[in-house]
Amino acid sequence: MKIDIKLADNTNGFIIKNIYPLYLHDLAGIHGTLPNEYGIFEEEPIRTLAEEYDIQQIWFDNPNLLYPYLIMADNIPAGFCLIGSGKYVPAEVDYFIYETFILSPFRGKSISNQAITEIFQKHHGKWMFYTHSTENNIRAKTFWHKTIGGYTGNKYKTIEKIIDGMPKLVFMFEN
Repeated sequence: MKIDIKLADNTNGFIIKNIYPLYLHDLAGIHGTLPNEYGIFEEEPIRTLAEEYDIQQIWFDNPNLLYPYLIMADNIPAGFCLIGSGKYVPAEVDYFIYETFILSPFRGKSISNQAITEIFQKHHGKWMFYTHSTENNIRAKTFWHKTIGGYTGNKYKTIEKIIDGMPKLVFMFEN
């Protein structure tokens, strides 16, 4: 399978916007959240997917600070990875992974590992990201330990922290 990452912009960013509700649905299973009264997995009172699309537009309006990557498998959208920098990240880091998602049919095929490694190679500096740290999220925790461990030769740090009222496992490394 041929894996490519593409930096999305206003011409193809709608693909990430199309996939994003599926990501939120997956997170709901981990966090135990329910959709709002309109069937949307958003904290704000969003009523339509079009309104949800508007929330995502910031990713395509801030090049050189926000990096919305499409992950492609054999020229089919398989997922996305959203990377922030500059004013969009904590002061002590250069890059922050906001969200990473792979659609179900593409999971377990090393697509994420290859894509994330390629993204890391494009951006050098201090990195941080976190994932939900409960047992509901064992698959993601295992993935990140394996991927970051392999990429850094196990030279990374983790800490458990409560962020936005939820237990998180924070990863930090430098490349």
